[in-house]
Amino acid sequence: MAAKSKKKTTAKKKPASAKPKSAKPAKAAKAAKPARAAGTDPKRVAAILAKLDEAYPNATCELKHGNAFQLLISTILSAQCTDVRVNQVAETLYKKYPNAEAFAYAAPSELEQEIRPTGFFRNKTKSVMGASKAIIEKFGGQVPRTMEEILTLPGVARKTGNVVLGTAYGIASGIVVDTHVQRISNRLDLTRNEDPKKIEQDLMQIIPQEKWIQFSHQIIWHGRRVCQARKPKCVECNMESLCYSKDKTV
Repeated sequence: MAAKSKKKTTAKKKPASAKPKSAKPAKAAKAAKPARAAGTDPKRVAAILAKLDEAYPNATCELKHGNAFQLLISTILSAQCTDVRVNQVAETLYKKYPNAEAFAYAAPSELEQEIRPTGFFRNKTKSVMGASKAIIEKFGGQVPRTMEEILTLPGVARKTGNVVLGTAYGIASGIVVDTHVQRISNRLDLTRNEDPKKIEQDLMQIIPQEKWIQFSHQIIWHGRRVCQARKPKCVECNMESLCYSKDKTV
């Protein structure tokens, strides 16, 4: 009986010896924190901004427009569509529909055909007509100048609001987060989030407000010309030395 009790005691001690091993994953998780801190270090962020200024000193919105209202409509149409295609459509669109009244009271079926090349044309027609009516009825025919007001327009979210307020009015209400800004901000380790709203909040905390508008344009230009989704041209990138993305091609 004594021999059996010894065996039981030995068996109980084995699980206890495994406890120190369970602490190792926690240590590994902590090791990832320095990379995030390095990404948003003020000196590194300042260096990135300097490189963007060097590469794209004249970056601006590439949607062609004659006023804030046209920019609003073009930005709505740019959802899931290239700026090049939107600009092609806009060449004739604003001649046929020169103002908010023309869009607000357009024949939906006709407007759908006009903007069909931009994709999702039925939903976009509803948004364009709804936004136009709201501008007439609530804002005296003028595109609102605050984020709170502009977000009340049908089809308008923060990205569109930031584009219009920043480009048309020079109001730095936030940072435009499109697919390029989302991708490059993650590659540069300026954020670890995937949700556009969270990415914008992360960027607003580390980018000086006076740079918000220009930063958005510069990152979008960089995404289209160099830091592309599938094959980033890292050899041509002047920020290559500051980047440690797993997607690097050099």
